Amino acid sequence: MRRASVVLMLGMATCAPKRLADPGPAPAQLGWADKVDWPAARAEAIDLLSRYLQVDTINPPGNELAGAQFLAAKLREDGIESEVWEIAPGRANLMARVKGSGDEAPLCLLSHIDVVTANADAWTHPPLSGFVDDEGYIWGRGAMDMKSVGVVELLSAVWLKRLGVPLRRDVILLAVADEEVDNRGAQALADRWADIGCSQLINEGGLGVKDALVDGVSVFAVSFVEKGNLWLRLHATGEPGHGSTPLPDTAPLRLAEAVDRLRKYDPKPQFHPELYKLTHAIGVAAGGITGAVLRSPALTRSLAAPQLMANPLGAAILTNTMNITGFGGAEQPNVVVGDAWVQLDVRLLPGVTPDDMLAELKALVGEQPYYRWEVLGGGQAVESPTDDSLFRAITSNVQRAFPEAAVGPFIMMGSTDSTLLRPLGVHAYGIVPFVLSEEELRGFHGDNERLHRDQLGKGLEVMLRIVLEAAGR
Repeated sequence: MRRASVVLMLGMATCAPKRLADPGPAPAQLGWADKVDWPAARAEAIDLLSRYLQVDTINPPGNELAGAQFLAAKLREDGIESEVWEIAPGRANLMARVKGSGDEAPLCLLSHIDVVTANADAWTHPPLSGFVDDEGYIWGRGAMDMKSVGVVELLSAVWLKRLGVPLRRDVILLAVADEEVDNRGAQALADRWADIGCSQLINEGGLGVKDALVDGVSVFAVSFVEKGNLWLRLHATGEPGHGSTPLPDTAPLRLAEAVDRLRKYDPKPQFHPELYKLTHAIGVAAGGITGAVLRSPALTRSLAAPQLMANPLGAAILTNTMNITGFGGAEQPNVVVGDAWVQLDVRLLPGVTPDDMLAELKALVGEQPYYRWEVLGGGQAVESPTDDSLFRAITSNVQRAFPEAAVGPFIMMGSTDSTLLRPLGVHAYGIVPFVLSEEELRGFHGDNERLHRDQLGKGLEVMLRIVLEAAGR
């Protein structure tokens, strides 16, 4: 993840970052966190994550059943029974429940068990080692995405049980298969959501990033929506022939013309109103002239937006995006195919429908009888409100734990399992309770994925406090 420095880009002076406003008095139920033996709790988290990383759940093929059984065994040690059900041979979801009074609908803590593939030859320590080095880093595929979050969620539920915390609602732990490929685990959850019934849910999504926009300021983003998507193939047809004789109007030439037009796609930046809350928080933390710009929506649009648009990450947050991801049709070099295609990954801002976007792309390419659009999949973004008790519990406890950080709502450019659950009415928020450097972020789906033990321990405390506020009496 590359950093867009508003300070350097705008040539503005800043003063030293300052502590943000106090998030307010801590609710009484957070006092339960003071009863935890935190040194022992942190050591337990490190050990559990190290061993969990050694369970091979690389997807494909997944083998999440082994991961679910590993988590179930840990829960049984504290008297928490869980249900493990296979959604396909060797692939399984887990559900466990810590009972509350039932005064409110349950709170769900969701993680996925599967991890992406890894090239072991490129790693300093093997991706399935769970190795803890002398500097305190825990190495392994899934150390950040997202077995670490699964560990802090599981141990939060365990500490509720150990402490005997009175709960006004059930807390349900969910760990699912296949998030990284086809979301079949989340779909299996959705199919039985009437039996689960959570009104609010914590999942992966936003996280803390050091020096994300302004030097010296950590930005803690909490996702409340993920961009919609539209996956397409644009086919071009023409007369097939022999490669030795160049002909006009072949399918590949027509496709090349269409691609040239697609490359001219130039979306304008659009600021979701909720994003101003995050830029305002960054401005408060930064201070100085840069802070004044970021605290003003009008100045952010006029001065900061052009610089954000010059950065791929900033552009992805502010626009509908269209990315060419591949081509197909030809198999032999001496054959001019009659059908060639280009594949597109289109991501949609909240409020934009797949039909709206498809119409825009058709107009850009032009309507011709030899062009055919194939829709591979898609869906519109579904938002969860930020005026919500769980969202406030997340942001306030993150702010208490990281008082110098700027905390606010964020639009996820990619997708998580929350996209399948928000349409069911659940308010889902993404929070990975760690602050990571640019170098550490490269481990997401990259080489040498690792998490420092201090971040894991602090993340456990943050997650437990969020759950205590959201579910405790």
